[in-house]
Amino acid sequence: MPRIVNKIQDFLRLETSAGFVLMFVALFALIANNSPLSGLYSGFLSTPVEIQFGSFEIAKPLLLWINDGLMAIFFFLVGLEIKNEVFEGELSSFDKAALPLFAALGGILAPAGIYAFLNWTDPVAIQGWAIPAATDIAFALGVLALVGSRVPVSLKILLLAVAIIDDLAAIIIIAIFYTQDLSLVALGWGGVGTMALFALNRMGVMRITPYALIGVFVWACVLKSGVHATLAGVVTALAIPLKAKNPHESSPLHRAEHGLHVWVAFLILPLFAFANAGVSLKGISLADLLAPLPLGIALGLFIGKQLGVFSLAWLAVKLGFAKLPEDTNWCQVYGVACLTGVGFTMSLFIGTLAFEGDAMLNSVRLGVLMGSIASGVMGFVMLRYFCSKNIESHVGQKSDSKTLDTDPVKA
Repeated sequence: MPRIVNKIQDFLRLETSAGFVLMFVALFALIANNSPLSGLYSGFLSTPVEIQFGSFEIAKPLLLWINDGLMAIFFFLVGLEIKNEVFEGELSSFDKAALPLFAALGGILAPAGIYAFLNWTDPVAIQGWAIPAATDIAFALGVLALVGSRVPVSLKILLLAVAIIDDLAAIIIIAIFYTQDLSLVALGWGGVGTMALFALNRMGVMRITPYALIGVFVWACVLKSGVHATLAGVVTALAIPLKAKNPHESSPLHRAEHGLHVWVAFLILPLFAFANAGVSLKGISLADLLAPLPLGIALGLFIGKQLGVFSLAWLAVKLGFAKLPEDTNWCQVYGVACLTGVGFTMSLFIGTLAFEGDAMLNSVRLGVLMGSIASGVMGFVMLRYFCSKNIESHVGQKSDSKTLDTDPVKA
């Protein structure tokens, strides 16, 4: 048990530190695109990058290489985390998974409903209904870290579990609703690559390199097929063996998860944030902020997330399907529900799939930033000033085993 707790603590420290990096990078991108550096910023993202093997060619601007290529690695890590949690972690039984499952369901339905209500009459804008349904794990945990040691580990695990289920739902939504015209030939080759991945698993191949090489092939095929290429990362992750042949050694999945975390947290996600958070504020008026698209995203994240997550979590507990995490109270659960409205990277990513054109994407960025900032501030204020006093004495007594000191100065 102590080993599991230590692993969770290490993960949370990494994620919270990454949250602070994301905050800094997003602010820098915002400043860069609204300063004399705006030309350099847009020129950097539009830099053409091309790879060609014979007649096979992938030519995209740097922005799309980040969104389609590097984010596939991020989704590979998400796939590893989901597989690990489902088979060994917080989602491995109904008793453990019930509360985050109900909470995540509410956190998808309510934000999507609010957005759809405000954009129902616009056939273009309605395509962004899934944007406010996402949660950014690193950003949310980064805000939670500002609360410090007043928050028990069990509450942080709840936030982590809800965010992971959100990611799983986002993967399914992307596959079903954001797939373009299909190329059956490319999709067929991707299927061949997928079968090869699971054949490696069945043969007990423990080296990660063969999976990675075939995963790149599957990514290229999926990219050309019309299905979003990031899903190839998830498919590859699900094929990575969870168990090692030698029980005293780390499994390929755990090695890959451990090795990728730092790169994803401190390089890939910050690059994505830099490329997609640069909102142009030139000529922005109050009418632009209150337009249905950005307002639907902002209200979906800020109102929809806290309403949906908290209400279904409360309902699950009252009906006996779930129970509150140890050493927590309803006020804290409400604070966590607010933090799930910090959508940021995942919301921005879904926005890039739903819309094209600078005007639409700028509206998406405005809505995501407004909703995420409001949710982060609300969650912090609730947990720091209104909820923590109720359990300070308990936390102080059990700090060795039940809490994690994530003071940002020490993390």
